[in-house]
Parts: sequence; structure tokens; C-alpha cells
Amino acid sequence: MAEPKKLFIKTYGCQMNVYDSERMAEALGASGYVQTAAPEEADMILLNTCHIREKAAEKVYSELGRLKPLKAAKPGLKIGVAGCVAQAEGEEILRRQPLVDLVVGPQSYHRLPDLEARAGQGQRAVETEFPAEDKFDHLPARPKPRRGPTAFLTVQEGCDKFCAFCVVPYTRGAEVSRPVARVLSEARDLVERGVREITLLGQNVNAYHGAGPEGGDWSLARLIRELAEVDGLERIRFTTSHPNDMSDDLIEAHGTCEKLMPYLHLPVQSGSDRILKAMNRSHTAEQYLRVIERLRAARPDILLSGDFIVGFPGEEEADFQATMDLVRAVEYGQAYSFKYSPRPGTPAAERAGVSVEVMDDRLQRLQTLLNQQQRARQEAMVGRNVRVLFEKQGRAPGQLVGKSEYLHAVHVIAPDSALGESRAVRIAASAPNSLAGELLAG
Repeated sequence: MAEPKKLFIKTYGCQMNVYDSERMAEALGASGYVQTAAPEEADMILLNTCHIREKAAEKVYSELGRLKPLKAAKPGLKIGVAGCVAQAEGEEILRRQPLVDLVVGPQSYHRLPDLEARAGQGQRAVETEFPAEDKFDHLPARPKPRRGPTAFLTVQEGCDKFCAFCVVPYTRGAEVSRPVARVLSEARDLVERGVREITLLGQNVNAYHGAGPEGGDWSLARLIRELAEVDGLERIRFTTSHPNDMSDDLIEAHGTCEKLMPYLHLPVQSGSDRILKAMNRSHTAEQYLRVIERLRAARPDILLSGDFIVGFPGEEEADFQATMDLVRAVEYGQAYSFKYSPRPGTPAAERAGVSVEVMDDRLQRLQTLLNQQQRARQEAMVGRNVRVLFEKQGRAPGQLVGKSEYLHAVHVIAPDSALGESRAVRIAASAPNSLAGELLAG
């Protein structure tokens, strides 16, 4: 029997790319590929790229440059670029890097087996059109082996918000929601293979409006309630959301659906109404705060996470102070903050920016405050009982690591038999980015 071909995938960026990489591997599995963790063993290397951060394309070209020795040593090695940089750069990637055999956008990766076959015949290929067909209709059925207790499940793609700084509408396209029946089928399949927690993914996931099995569109809240009926599924999360789509029924679900975890990532980007308008965010700081207020009324213990951009074009010190005031008002348990970096093709890219020195100073001040809040939230967990879903072995002998309901990483001395299970744990100590706990009976 011939040796199987080996596939190495390097994934950049968001959770959706992690999910996409899994589906790409499954698609290529139909062409005889099995995954390897060693690029030097691979017969095909696929870079699944992200275009959100600064100099994303240049980082991909640098990575491709590092692959040249592997290609020279194994001329039959196929190299592909997928994801959002592939969508944005297209033919330019083939022009700049002759070693690349194929380029495929995030909406077209169901065509990977065909592209791989063409590359095997010496035809370099680019597939970055937004296809008329739904890629999920053309991907192979998911394989049945057991897997870890957590999984991502894409339910929505694309975005219609057109924030002035963001490339997602151009690289992922307009908002599209997967039909309810297909989401439920995939979720049940994941649970049958050992998954106990599913995170629903979308560029704007709370705008979900998937076709229901009996006609009409379902909201994300209705989908979550239906998923909560799946036997064996213990936890449901979703990310990433937009404040304008936090509907009444979704807020209510946080208070009434026990399987929906008390954690929400809800980006705001700025606390200044002037900057929010310049960003085309279509909400004010006050409207965002009222959403937070309603969420906490529905679920008082909810842990909130957010995204922030400092130094957006036109940002003055007063605008930055408004952001600091909003952070103080919300008290985040976790947050991500970045200096503004222009994305080619977006409206904000044409505007005069804030100096690097000013951005560095503001980011340092903001992160100091956010880190203080994160530490305070973690320290407040000491002495509390939580349930930890154990995902993997820890660094210390006999140690397991998992996530609490609040998405805190928790490490505990526990038997290997607890892997894949949710166990009661008392939090004993707080470390910079994790919690230490003690296993309880029951």
C-alpha cells in the first residue's frame, strides 16, 4: 500500500481560521492527505492566513521565503496560501513567490482537491472569486474519530457593517448564515465524537439569521436554545459579536439558558462618540453601556471581554480619555487592545494617522488599566467553586488544564480519567493568566 501524502497547515489569526483549517484538512483528506505536525515531512504545506493585523501580507511573504529550502530539497512539495491574505492578494502572491502552487480564498476552499490536482500537473492556480455555491454543501462529510472536548463551529460568515478600519467585508464578503438543520447536524456529530463544548463562530455571529427547517429565519438565540436540547452538549459559547446585534432574545438567553456560558466578547473599539462615528461603528458609547447594563441584569456574573483600537486617525487625548472612562465603567475581565494600523483598501487608510509615540503611550496606559481589571476579576475568583472542562495535560506531573464557565484557564492536580469531563473545582490561587484549583468531589 502506498504511503499516505502528508499535509502541514499553519494557521494564523482568529478562531474561524482554526475551524477553516480543520475543514481544509478534511477536504484534502479526500485526496489522500493526512496531517503532520512537521513541515519537513509534508508533501503539501498550506498557510491559512489572516489579514487583520499590521503587515499581515509581508509576514506571509516572509514565511514563504523560509519555505524555500524545503521546496528546493523536495521539488514535488506543493505550497498553498489560503485565507484572507490569499483573498486580498490573489495573483500578486504567485507573481512575488514562484514557489507557491495555489492560492485559495476563504469562501473557496472546498475546491482545494481540484486545485491540488491541477498543481500536481504543473498548473499554478488562483481561486479567490466569491463562488455562487455554498462551500459547506461541497465539503466532505466530517470524519468520525474521537476528538477533544471543545470545538469551533462556524454558523455565520462575512460582515455588512463596513467599519472604516476593517477588511473583513472585502475578504470574507457579505453576511451569510448557514441553515439551522446543517448547524444542528454538525453539532450533533461533534457531540457523538466527544465534544462537550461548542463555540459558535461568525465574523458577526449575533447577526445570525439562518433558514429554519420549516421556513423563516432563526435568530442566534433560537439556535442556541435548540442546541441546548442536544444530549451530551454541556456548554455553548459564541464569538465575535457586534453591539448593534445584541437583540432582546439574545440578552434574555444569557439569563435563561443554562448551557450558554457566562462569558461574552463584545468589541467596542473606542469610548469616544466622535471616533466611533469616524469608525462607522453605528453606535454610541452610551448605547454600548446600556447593552452591558442589560446583559448584567440578565446574568449578573457574566464576564465581559472587548476589543480596543488606540490611535485611530483623528483621535485626540480627550477621545482616548473617553475610552478609559468606558473601560472603568464596564470593568472587563479580559480584553484585546491594539495600535491602529491602516489596512489597504479601507476608508480609514487614506486618513492622517496619530504619531507612533502617542499611540505607544496610549496603548501602554490602556493596557495597564485593562490588566488591572483582569487581575482583579481573576483574584475575585479565589475561593469560589467553578466547573472546569478538562482539555489537556498540564506542564506539571499529574496536572490537567481546562476552562471554567468564565473561560479562565484553570490548572488542577487531577487524574487523567478527568480529561474530557467537567468537574467541580475550588479556585485556590490566581496567576497572571490562569487560575489554580483543587478538585472537589462530585
